[in-house]
Amino acid sequence: MARVPVAVRNTVNSLRRIPRALARHYRTRRPHPSFELVPQAHPWVRALGLVAVVVLGAWLGLLIVGNVRTPVGPMNTTMTLRPSLTGGTKINVSPLGALQLDSHHAPVRLDVNVDQLDPVRSQALVDHPERLSGLQDEVTKDVEHGTRDLALRSCVAVVSGATALGLAVYRRPRRALAAGGLALTLLAASGGTAYATWNPESVLEPKFSGLLSSAPSLVGNARSIVTEFDVYQKELARLVTNVTKLYDATSTLPTYAPDPSTIRVLHVSDIHLNPASWPIISSLVEQYKVDVIVDSGDTMDHGSAAENGFLDPIEDLGAPYLWVRGNHDSRTTQRYLEGLKNVRVLDDGRAQTIAGLRFAGIGDPQFTPDRSDKPGAEESQEQAGARLASALRAQNTAGTPVDVAIAHEPSAARGVDGEVPLVLAGHLHHEEMEVMKQGTRLRVEGSTGGSGLRAIEGKYPDPIEASILYMDRDTRRLQAWDEIELGGLGLTTAEVSRHLVEENQPGASSSPTPSPTPSPSPASSAPTPASP
Repeated sequence: MARVPVAVRNTVNSLRRIPRALARHYRTRRPHPSFELVPQAHPWVRALGLVAVVVLGAWLGLLIVGNVRTPVGPMNTTMTLRPSLTGGTKINVSPLGALQLDSHHAPVRLDVNVDQLDPVRSQALVDHPERLSGLQDEVTKDVEHGTRDLALRSCVAVVSGATALGLAVYRRPRRALAAGGLALTLLAASGGTAYATWNPESVLEPKFSGLLSSAPSLVGNARSIVTEFDVYQKELARLVTNVTKLYDATSTLPTYAPDPSTIRVLHVSDIHLNPASWPIISSLVEQYKVDVIVDSGDTMDHGSAAENGFLDPIEDLGAPYLWVRGNHDSRTTQRYLEGLKNVRVLDDGRAQTIAGLRFAGIGDPQFTPDRSDKPGAEESQEQAGARLASALRAQNTAGTPVDVAIAHEPSAARGVDGEVPLVLAGHLHHEEMEVMKQGTRLRVEGSTGGSGLRAIEGKYPDPIEASILYMDRDTRRLQAWDEIELGGLGLTTAEVSRHLVEENQPGASSSPTPSPTPSPSPASSAPTPASP
């Protein structure tokens, strides 16, 4: 029998093993993975998610490490950048309150917290008062140094915060670095916007909230804020200087002295039998060194003789009290006030000179304690305004022009446009300021009584409002005014906002509003001018 070659035998054996190998392969192989189509997020959704991560991470970074502790003069302060929809600068002076400045419009706000007054540096100022003259330059340098440090630290804070949060959310280093880069870009854009909208004169009109007794010193006096503040650093330094004087109340640092050339007029209105108004008015007279109080009516609620005793505290308010009748004040009320010392009742255009200013006013022709609208009410207000305008023209012709006119309703006050530089009114229970077509400025006061018993009618109590008007003693024109707003019934908030007239804005013409030109009036309608 012939032998089978070895090569052939090996080939046959290999072919025999193939089926067994294939069987083992198919028994042991794993199923192939299946693939599913997963919908991808829209690019805008991904972009918004990235922006949210960047903003939140940057905010957390600023919150944790984005503040700088720096000395500013004798104070230890903390400077911080905060996300904000309105921008601006906020100076927190605990426990006095806070100053808000409309310094810029950008999505970041500069917060300056006055942490404490350094006793060593404060005592040095007390022992060497001559150093106060150089305090402003020192504060300016401290603010500049602190701002540079804050800018650098803020960059590190927003990049670190956005990168860390991006890494935690996406778990991809590239996406995390993109978040950090975007955060830095947003911060740079915010800084550029702030620089482009920077308003160095914003400190001329600060808004103060906090303890009312500190407000006059913090906002300064009308003349100095117009003439002495040139650039933002100096203005901020002056505020810090005043804060320094206030903060350490027990030290011998010089206190704020009112400008002797400024006449201060306290404008109140619509007290409506609120007994809380008298202590507030008395406090304002003392704190602001008020020269004269002007009440534009509605001191009472029903004008009855039984209410007259409510008026007695006027005699002890510490300043002359000028009054015109409102639609809630009766003739009985007017006669009672005429008998009180320290009270001057103005009606029918009669004029009086008090504290260097000449005032004239007219009472409301309506008596509507029930808040009803009588037929011809608007016409009667227009007639009252015309009578007051005629009296003002007569005063001007006689060489005794009126500086401030007073009426209760704004509709009557509008009738004197062009006849007087300033007219005061009330009735609306909210504050307004308007320069009318002929150049007369109309100032409408809010309710100094918080609308009286009506304060409890709505969901929130009406605020108690009053104003301090700063009048130049030489020109007898309005320089600036402070709007004072206190929380209504049950509230304890206080805000003081400083405003400047257009002529006192930086860069504006210094010429005052021209006096009204004399114009003849019908003899039958012009009352005889009263003596000063």
